[in-house]
This record gives sequence, C-alpha cells and structure tokens, in this order.
Amino acid sequence: MTNAIVVGSGPNGLSAAVALAREGVSVTVLEARDRIGGGTRSGELTVPGVLHDECSGIHPAGAASPFFNSLDLESHGLRWRWPEIDCTHPQDGGTGASLHRSISRTAEELPAPDGARWKRLFGPTVAGFDELLPSIMAPVLQVPKHPLRLARFGAPGLPPATLSGRLFRSPEARGLFAGNVAHAFYPFNRPLTASLGMGIIAMGHSFGWPVAEGGSQAITSALASLLRSLGGTITTGVEVTSLASLPPADIVMLDLAPRVAASVCGDRLPARVRRGYLRYKQGPAAFKVDYAVRGGVPWSYEPSRHAGTVHLGGTLAQIASAEAECARGVLPSSPFVLVGQQYLADPARSAGDVHPLYAYAHVPHGWSGSESEATELVTRQIERFAPGFRDTIVASVSTSPSSFESYNANYIGGDIVGGLNNPLQLVARPRLSLNPYSTGIKGVYLCSQSAPPGAGVHGMCGYNAAQAALSSL
Repeated sequence: MTNAIVVGSGPNGLSAAVALAREGVSVTVLEARDRIGGGTRSGELTVPGVLHDECSGIHPAGAASPFFNSLDLESHGLRWRWPEIDCTHPQDGGTGASLHRSISRTAEELPAPDGARWKRLFGPTVAGFDELLPSIMAPVLQVPKHPLRLARFGAPGLPPATLSGRLFRSPEARGLFAGNVAHAFYPFNRPLTASLGMGIIAMGHSFGWPVAEGGSQAITSALASLLRSLGGTITTGVEVTSLASLPPADIVMLDLAPRVAASVCGDRLPARVRRGYLRYKQGPAAFKVDYAVRGGVPWSYEPSRHAGTVHLGGTLAQIASAEAECARGVLPSSPFVLVGQQYLADPARSAGDVHPLYAYAHVPHGWSGSESEATELVTRQIERFAPGFRDTIVASVSTSPSSFESYNANYIGGDIVGGLNNPLQLVARPRLSLNPYSTGIKGVYLCSQSAPPGAGVHGMCGYNAAQAALSSL
C-alpha cells in the first residue's frame, strides 16, 4: 500500500491527508503542537465559558471550497452558521454600507448611482461563480476551463485599488470596497490589489460569510474525524526538523511556510528551489486583540450590530494610507481593523450576556513595539465607530506578531496569510513553476497556504498538492 506522511495539521495539511486517504493511501499526520489545527483552533482565551477563535474566524472560502463541498463534513460535526448581515463598513458620523449575500439588497442600500454600479461590476461574476471556482482555486499558470469568464472576472482587478475604487462615488460604497481589498495586506496603489478584494466580495455574494458552529476548531475536528474514518492517524507533539527524521514514505506533504520547508528539506532541496523558497516574501503582520464584552458593541452604524464581520478604517483614502504605512514598516496611528462578531451567528460561544469579540489590526511585518500601545490603537479604532465600547470590556488578551509566530511557526513575523500578495507571488507562489507544489525532491510536496490558491480556510492548497502527488505515482 502507498503510504504518506503529512507534516503539519493545519486545514491544508488535514485536507491533503483526507484527499490522499480517500484514494486508498495510508496516511500519518505529524503535528508539533499538542493540539491540531494550525490557525484553525478555538479556546476560552478571556473568561470561562466565552469561546474565541484563535486565528481564522470567518469562512466565506470554507463555504465556497469545492473540496470541502465534496466531503460530508456535516456528518463529522461541521455546521456553518450565517449572521443576519455578512459584513459592514461604518463611516464616521454613523453612516456606512453593508455587504449582504444578496447582491440586490447590497446594491439597493448603497447611494445612487453606486448600487447600479455595484451590480454591474459583480453581477456577472456572481452569476457564474460556481463555474469560476475551480479556476480561481487552482494555480494561475494553468489553462482555465472557462477562460472568457475568468478574463471577465479578472480584468477589473488588474488596476490598483486606488483606481478601481473610483468606480464608486460615495464614501460608503468606496469604503465597503476598500475594506474587502484590505484583506490582501498590500498597498492599494500597486497593480492587482483590487483582485483579491473583488474575489472575496463575489464569494460573499455567492456563499455568504459564515462561521463554524462551536468555533473554527470545529473545521479541524471534522477533517480529523473524517481522516480517522478513512484509516488515517494523527500524532501530536512531534516536531519535524528534517526529512531524515521521518520514516520511509512514498509521499511527504509539508504544510509549512517555504522558509521552514527549506530548513526541513536541507541539502536535498535543489538549489533553484531553495533560492525560490528563501526569496519568498512575507507580508505584513496581524496584531490581534480578543475581548470579552458585556452586552455587545454599541456601533453607531446600526447594521453593524447585526453583522458577523465589521471592517474599520474609514474612507478608501484612509485605509490606503494605513496599508501604505504598514508596507513601509510604520505602525499606523489609525490601522485597518477587522472585527469578528461570530457569536451573533453562533450564540453558544457566549456566557450569558458576555460575548467574545475578535479584532485584529494590520501592522508592519515583524513589528515588535509596545503591546499596550497596539492594543490601545485597536480599542481606539473600535471606540471611534462605537462610542462607549470601552465600558463594555470585561477582559482582553492580545497576540503580537511574535506571539503569532510562537503559536504557529508558519506565521513568520506575524504574517498570518502565508506571504506577500504582490503581483509576482499572486501569479507564481511559492516560486515560478508549472507544478508549484513540487519541492523538486521526489515524493515531497508543499501543501501550505503559501502554495496556490493562497490564504483562507478552504483546504484547496492541500487538495491540489495531493492531486499533484497522486498524479506522479
């Protein structure tokens, strides 16, 4: 029987393991930590009974994932839960805009003429999004199944977001657009910066922005349960520092950042691949604050009180300025902040009227300044759009870039999205190759989020890498 070892139990490692196991491969997963899941873990971080997502928290890509949707994860305990409103973007003064799964409702609530423009921009993509997904979630350097539809989707994302954002006139519509673009962790004045944000918006209109019932850990638990039902095994507390330490295997899957993979592969890695892995650029970092709040957040923009995700940063110009500062290594005085209110869709995460609130700011790569200063910046940004927020805080816990790297060695310098989303790495990650999953070592493959299609809890990096491995047998 063909056997495989998977190093790392993040969602991509577990997805690679499941994809191999369901083809009859004997699979063993090795995890360095005492808990599986990588960035898809949950825990009581602040007060007893209040459940927080430790890294990933909102899952439009999980609901959209062709691989996840090919599995019966519901029978292994995974339940998606949707908030009343998927995402909002408040502005100063109590105005704002809301992203609904319904593109028509989203457009109707935007000021004229931006509603009609929103529908024209995203309507055709949403109409055929199911057909586009396999191409979007595959390596760029492959022949797409629907080239014309993919071109129609991709063309508006080619210019810098500062230019694409001018398609809209109102600060509300521009802000809603900018908050989604900010997920790229990349300056808005560079080419292709609009592409990831537009993909996230289209995904939201097609599948919504759900959370996992019981926390993001439920995704990990479902994948692990399915793997075990297929005969796979998982061992924790095993740190793999070199390929030489592994038992013989036909396939080795590395759910590792390229730099970490280069260290593990050592001298066996071909020189050209090593150069590519060591040149791979990391992106800006996240600084996360988990709050326990009593009674919820008193948002001035009332729809935010019903939204699973709230983007904070103000206007397109203000967010663009903050992202540019991050890229220059400067801590913004008013950073972009993503707030997750997962408890609105999954009330069991709360303890009475004390709720978990998830928030992270974009900060420079490897930022090592005062944690109290950064915590205050996040709190102040929430207070800006929700006066009185401070009075609701029962407890809080902060996670700095260095703490993220200690939590998960793949989060180098606090980069939680697996690499800089510059044009080159959007097209050729982790290196220029027709088979980006191959390490150049026979039977050894990279399956982390640094491989195509990139960040997000969708398992497609692991699935794609497993297909590459199976095709080589």
